[in-house]
Amino acid sequence: MTITTRFAPSPTGMLHIGGVRTALFSWLQARRHGGKFILRVEDTDRERSTDEAVRVILEGMRWLGLDEDEGPYYQTQRYDRYQAVIQQMLDSGLAYRCYCSKEELDAMREAQLARKEKPRYDGRWRDSTATPPAGVTPVIRFRNPQSGEVVVDDLVHGRTVFQNAELDDLIIQRSDGNPTYNFCVVVDDWDMGVTHVIRGDDHLNNTPRQINMLRALGATPPAYAHVPMILGADGAKLSKRHGAVSVLEYQKEGFLPDALLNYLVRLGWSHGDQEFFTREQMIAAFDIADVNKAASAFNAEKLLWLNQQHIMKAKPEVLTAALAEQLASLGVTDADPAMLARVVEALRERAKTMKEMAASSLFFFREPVMDEKAVAKHLTADARALLGELRSQLAQLPEWSAPALHALLNDFAGSRSLGLGKVAQPLRVAVSGGTVSPPIDATLAVLGRERVLARLERC
Repeated sequence: MTITTRFAPSPTGMLHIGGVRTALFSWLQARRHGGKFILRVEDTDRERSTDEAVRVILEGMRWLGLDEDEGPYYQTQRYDRYQAVIQQMLDSGLAYRCYCSKEELDAMREAQLARKEKPRYDGRWRDSTATPPAGVTPVIRFRNPQSGEVVVDDLVHGRTVFQNAELDDLIIQRSDGNPTYNFCVVVDDWDMGVTHVIRGDDHLNNTPRQINMLRALGATPPAYAHVPMILGADGAKLSKRHGAVSVLEYQKEGFLPDALLNYLVRLGWSHGDQEFFTREQMIAAFDIADVNKAASAFNAEKLLWLNQQHIMKAKPEVLTAALAEQLASLGVTDADPAMLARVVEALRERAKTMKEMAASSLFFFREPVMDEKAVAKHLTADARALLGELRSQLAQLPEWSAPALHALLNDFAGSRSLGLGKVAQPLRVAVSGGTVSPPIDATLAVLGRERVLARLERC
């Protein structure tokens, strides 16, 4: 059997980290077993679905590198198929038309609540031979079994049993002719050969209804794995203040996709004590059956730490591309690729995010904005005179490299009985505009002789 999973987001809101983790688990399960991963956009809620949300889903999946083998499919493009199945169910008695008005349903619900019963449709049109009321467009309901049970052997939560007597007859087509979410999911999973459904545990109560529909249609239900939600560090439902923002915000803030995926895979899943995972290591080790059933807490500091680890270990070309993207957002669109590579090597041990790296490296690519306090403190008249002498020696340095620069600065400071800091800090302010940069020899080496001499001349 070929393992086939799917990620099926609804474009009624942005793609957040909870959805990304579900997508990741589904993608990993397919990749781990040499299977197939399907991307499906469940856009039947026409009133709430937006083109912007679809864009974020697609761009987010591309940025994360969660490549699909099939899709993206759109439910709104499959309406003919849904209508054909609904007609088949009506013809075979698996579904029926219900003519209850909203007022009747409200009265039914109120009466049940008054009797302290669970509110549910009472099946009054299930076997009715009454003449349909004039002017009422019916909904179509699935004829759910009235006895027996549905056993869900969930790969995360274990065995859960649902009594069919507790499940009412689900609407599969609204009165406006639109098929409903639970029905479309069933047809899609059936048609697409999905073998493993991995989704949030808020969908667990939908599962017995979907299993009953699949069995009625003669299909074999997939295996289900309902993963727990992600909570904020305070134990509350994840919100924007915890980090529940569009996945593209993480790209904008300078996180590497592999770092974000590494962080999310560890929310509810573990492989010994290992914290750092490459994409290949995740694929080799992941199994959905190892996911914990308890909710996990989002920790922004842990994500930052992992991002820094990935920056330190990523391939240079990955970082130069990310740095170029961040610099472009700051107005630097003509960065020299060789300079980008040198900056990455100088700063990769220091930056927690690529956004931070871009901000701290701007002086390499354009004239620095001088920090007035740093200038007043470090570029005194004596310091400027010292830098003038140093400039002459730098201009004559035969080899422009970090070791050669380091040796020259040490000799220069020693010949004047000064600590290296008394030379390095004024020099740093002169060439970078502030007091923070990589080691001064590396900073000068990356900037290049021409820029360094020009900035010292300006001082």
